[in-house]
Amino acid sequence: MKGDFNALINGDKPVLVDFHAEWCGPCKAQGPIISDLAKAVGGKVRIIKIDIDKNQAVAQRYQVRGVPTLALFKAGQIVWRQSGVQSKSQLMTVINQNT
Repeated sequence: MKGDFNALINGDKPVLVDFHAEWCGPCKAQGPIISDLAKAVGGKVRIIKIDIDKNQAVAQRYQVRGVPTLALFKAGQIVWRQSGVQSKSQLMTVINQNT
């Protein structure tokens, strides 16, 4: 997974990463917001979900302590990061500021 993740976040397109867990209630609330967002932004950004239990090395590398944690990567660097459920409008603003 680690190599794939590095390739993803170092691509030409910004990548919004949703660090989540199956057992996390707020993560379940964030899911439909992320789906709506994906439709709204189209090909502007890539959106990927990372299960922190299945990808512990990636979660540790980015010091994900709470879920959901969303992070926007651009050219391999985090340009924005926030824990907790984010609204579609908040996420649209962040994406528009960084694309």
